Amino acid sequence: MNDLRYRQVHLDFHTSEYIPRVAENFDGDDFASTLKDAHINSITCFARCHHGYLYYPSKSQPDMIHPNLVKKDLLLQQIEACHKYGIKAPIYTTVQWDGYIARKHPEWLAIDEEGKYINSQDVPEPHFYYTICLNSDYREYFKNHIQDIINVVGVDNIDGFFMDILFKVDCNCPKCVEKMTGLGFNPKEKTDRIAYSLEMLHEFKSEITEFITERVPDTSIFYNSSHVGPALKDSLKEYSHLELESLPSGGWGYMHFPTTVRYARNLGKEILGMTGKFHTYWGDFHSLKNKAALEFECFQMLAMNAGCSIGDQLDPRGKLSVGAYDLIGHVYKQVHEKEPYCIGAKALTEIGVMTPEEYYTAKDHDLGLPPALVGTVRMLQELSYQFDIIDSRTDLSKYKLVILPDDIDYSPRLENILQKYISNGGKVIGSYHSCIDTVNGTSKLYGVTYKQESPYYRDFIYPNNLIGKDLSEEEYVMYLRGAQVEAKESLILMNTVKPYFNREGKKFCSHQHTPSSGEKGYPAVTRKDNVIYFSHPIFKTYRQYSPIWCKMIIKDAIGLLLDEKYVEHNGPSTIVTTMNTQCKENRDILHVLHYIAEKRAENLYTIEDIIPLANISFQVFVGDKEVDNLFNISDKQTIEYKRKGNYILFTADKIEGHEMFCIEYN
Repeated sequence: MNDLRYRQVHLDFHTSEYIPRVAENFDGDDFASTLKDAHINSITCFARCHHGYLYYPSKSQPDMIHPNLVKKDLLLQQIEACHKYGIKAPIYTTVQWDGYIARKHPEWLAIDEEGKYINSQDVPEPHFYYTICLNSDYREYFKNHIQDIINVVGVDNIDGFFMDILFKVDCNCPKCVEKMTGLGFNPKEKTDRIAYSLEMLHEFKSEITEFITERVPDTSIFYNSSHVGPALKDSLKEYSHLELESLPSGGWGYMHFPTTVRYARNLGKEILGMTGKFHTYWGDFHSLKNKAALEFECFQMLAMNAGCSIGDQLDPRGKLSVGAYDLIGHVYKQVHEKEPYCIGAKALTEIGVMTPEEYYTAKDHDLGLPPALVGTVRMLQELSYQFDIIDSRTDLSKYKLVILPDDIDYSPRLENILQKYISNGGKVIGSYHSCIDTVNGTSKLYGVTYKQESPYYRDFIYPNNLIGKDLSEEEYVMYLRGAQVEAKESLILMNTVKPYFNREGKKFCSHQHTPSSGEKGYPAVTRKDNVIYFSHPIFKTYRQYSPIWCKMIIKDAIGLLLDEKYVEHNGPSTIVTTMNTQCKENRDILHVLHYIAEKRAENLYTIEDIIPLANISFQVFVGDKEVDNLFNISDKQTIEYKRKGNYILFTADKIEGHEMFCIEYN
């Protein structure tokens, strides 16, 4: 298997046929030396773009070479120049978007229930976003295209294939209907059509991977769908590695990557994170991302056990942007220095968060993550807990605590898995509908009986000395409707408090919800042995409104169940910590990130300034291992620490953006 490079660029080249003199200024040595000077050690280069044009001297489709391409062997020159400087150059090609195919072969396009072509980006023409159906004759077209690349580039010159745009699509074309019917799917049901679409994707990937590896053994292979989640798990063997496309300013947001990577890093594949040098989205020509933003996005990748890839788009004339590669070089110089303490590192985690996304596979392609999951990630990051995102097929035994956020569908199988986990000493926090049989109203897991949804669209909680112990003793509003339950076999840790009445009919009070009546309602928090249940959708509430009292009562619940915590600090909640271990080197690495994303623009979040922190104290769990040395990786300066049981205590004089602390053991 090829070693995964940690300083990559993904070089788009989607170039219109209406642009003249394409690549006329390309110079291979200048191209590769610019990359080398920017500390880049791998760059993905284009064989074919979304417009449908080729950038190499095709033998089987010379008519599809870009009509205005001056350097007909552009891809070959790029690869040759990169290899001369020791830089890998995997080959890009598009799969389900191709403007030429959409115009010339509309019979190959996916169609919706009304027989209309599916525009997966939902933008007005002109565009190249009509989705190609992989059940059509296009599949042979694509295989012939791959064979053509292999023939022209040569097996020995191919470092890998990056195949872009493969996602589930609600196709109603005759071939899909025929195939799904033969497999027992109901083509009249959207959930069945989407489920079949996943089967078709798995089949396609398997066929293409076999096709490539027969011809180019041991090359890297990746299929990009702009997201990595549970739906990909069944086709993992077709991938050599994973790349997590996640441009925070381009639709994914700043919570997508940390949520996705915490799931992907447990799939047994090496991982790249992928952001962009663009201020907004792909194709944002002549824009540069703020330096602090690009630093954070790449350093977060390292902290989360991933290598780095930065997206760029080559100017049509073939010259790399000086400003872009100064920016990338600034970041990658630091990545180069940090990566010996990152390569091969594994996360140390105490909590597993089960993703509701496992139960969302019937939905169309969507970059959006379940709000409850994002709310959980935000909470735990702000509380400095170390955690993974997991699914029902994950081995739970490595986690001290499993969290079920709001919307984990009930099944006897999952209930049995969790009961076995608990019987072996595991702890669980669940909320709202997670793993509750709302049809029969029972929950063996929590020891509560589900009655109905709360009659109040907003009610309240009242803290006590167990849950909400650091809050004032008064009511706090819960912004989303909860589940009305009875505590049958569990202890009530906190009750709800009823409002005077709902805002409905003729009744209302003030601008929003009616205030507290002071009358006790149904249970808000219960405990059965090592299982704590919240009857409100507390994690979705945190995602939508971010009330600090929700975070504080979750913190108290975790504290009731866990005696130890990997990392504690006295800094602000804007600090993100991750704890990793490098077993071969016999050391642990604490990453500390402090960058604040702001919504200065109407349409996007970004980061402009690094706000240093001074004299931040840390308490880090080391167990019974004997510590030999503690130092800051940036300056290699030894740090004094105190031992306190299973922990070491130390103070960092300064946290400026990203700091890494190395704990070496005897």
